[in-house]
Amino acid sequence: MAEGLDIIIITGLSGSGKSFAIRALEDNGFFCIDNRPPLLIPRFIELCRGYQEEIMRIALGVDLRGGHFLQSWPQVLADMRAAGHHVQVLFFDASDDVLLRRFSETRRPHPLAGNGSIQDGISRERKALEAMRALADKVIDTSEFNVHQLKREMEQQFCQAPDSRHMSIFLTSFGYKYGIPHDTDLILDVRFLPNPYFVNELRAKSGLEREVEEYVLKDEETRVYLDRLYALLEFTLPLYEREGKSALTLALGCTGGRHRSVVLVEELRKRFGGANYHIHVKHRDIDR
Repeated sequence: MAEGLDIIIITGLSGSGKSFAIRALEDNGFFCIDNRPPLLIPRFIELCRGYQEEIMRIALGVDLRGGHFLQSWPQVLADMRAAGHHVQVLFFDASDDVLLRRFSETRRPHPLAGNGSIQDGISRERKALEAMRALADKVIDTSEFNVHQLKREMEQQFCQAPDSRHMSIFLTSFGYKYGIPHDTDLILDVRFLPNPYFVNELRAKSGLEREVEEYVLKDEETRVYLDRLYALLEFTLPLYEREGKSALTLALGCTGGRHRSVVLVEELRKRFGGANYHIHVKHRDIDR
């Protein structure tokens, strides 16, 4: 059996940055095709396999332009994975306010607006894509990204040459006072842990600094929580992987996103250091 291909599926809401993401992948060696009906994807993959220059990395744009073909998407996705391909499905999203602003700035009509408003189109598309979103390996919220940041995010997370077929684990720290992240699979609240913010000499520091790390980890409940959280992930990640999930995003939140959540994310990074996973860390609110 021929070696499976690395395939990234780009889908999501109009105006969320899908086209920029596909271009970033194309600039980094992916063979990219946008708006390919799902039923034609297996044939396209076979053509890539037979191409004399050995196309091994593919990015495909799939969205509502596929019309009724999207009904076949779950089966097409299952068949690709059963054939041995390493498939990641990325769903691009953004807040309604951001999408409205982007459409207004570009003066483009929303493809689903019809005779209604842009907001009507966004609402219809969000509803129509619920099933696609549920099948995504990773949801990427681009509300706070400009095009340069999005390009950098794609390059850092998805354009490195694969050195194994193991899952990617995305660990994010955040502050509840700034809102919960929307591009996550699991969100855990760690605000019950001792807060360095109330220690004068630690308040201005971040969880990346040794003094804050020591303060948080010296607490017995923190250590027990970390042990049990790591044990849970150690048990469940292979089960997710067995079911074909190629990425998992875990977000840990404290009040401001500078101290406790940062320390715990960094500690999980260390604990997963010897495991066969691709670990990506993001401290969303550490500089606020």
